[in-house]
Amino acid sequence: MAKLVLIRHGQSEWNLQNRFTGWVDVKLTAEGEAQARKAGRLLAETGFAPNCAFTSVLTRAIRTLWLTLEEMDRVWIPVEKSWRLNERHYGGLTGLNKDETRAKHGDEQVKIWRRSFDVPPPALDVSDERHPSHDPRYTDLSPDQLPAAESLKLTLERVQPYWEKEIAPLLEAGEDVLVVAHGNSLRAIVKLLFQMSGEDIVGIEIPTGNPLEIGMDGAGKLPVTARYLDPDRAQPLPAIP
Repeated sequence: MAKLVLIRHGQSEWNLQNRFTGWVDVKLTAEGEAQARKAGRLLAETGFAPNCAFTSVLTRAIRTLWLTLEEMDRVWIPVEKSWRLNERHYGGLTGLNKDETRAKHGDEQVKIWRRSFDVPPPALDVSDERHPSHDPRYTDLSPDQLPAAESLKLTLERVQPYWEKEIAPLLEAGEDVLVVAHGNSLRAIVKLLFQMSGEDIVGIEIPTGNPLEIGMDGAGKLPVTARYLDPDRAQPLPAIP
């Protein structure tokens, strides 16, 4: 049975400051680094030994992967990085404190921006320095690939082609796979795997640095088991389809 392990990056500096992060490249906190190392130890204890790993092009996810692999003694495996695994782009909310944003726009509006499936926050103008067109890691992307703001639905549309082309075939071939990414890009994968509705997926919260181990069926297409390896920091799991 192939296994898929999903890890949301460890606590970042802007997680700690309660700010909308999105595509901004922030660092892990000391707690975030500790979470990543613990994730690696937990995986090593289960005997999980993937031959490759996937992550985004954002430092907090890449560093989480490095620290996890160090604890697993598997820093030598190939790592694929893709912007398609980046966090959801929060548009004009990027960098804002969440409590201050609620005070300014109201709880209900902020809840819609954060937790609805298909309503994006206000878009960034291309001249805004927070727009990804100003970041050298995206110079090879066409303008229509660069988001100015994303809903979870738009994030899913970005993630799904990469999942179907690069990751899912490995599971179908019986290989174990490790993916270290972000809350919303991982939500997109969970929605696909567990065949969840848009309404249900927004209620799924993936904790930082806690490996979500998913056992796949014999064809590597559907989940048959799911558990968090750190039960003290677990969140409710989606139902097995």
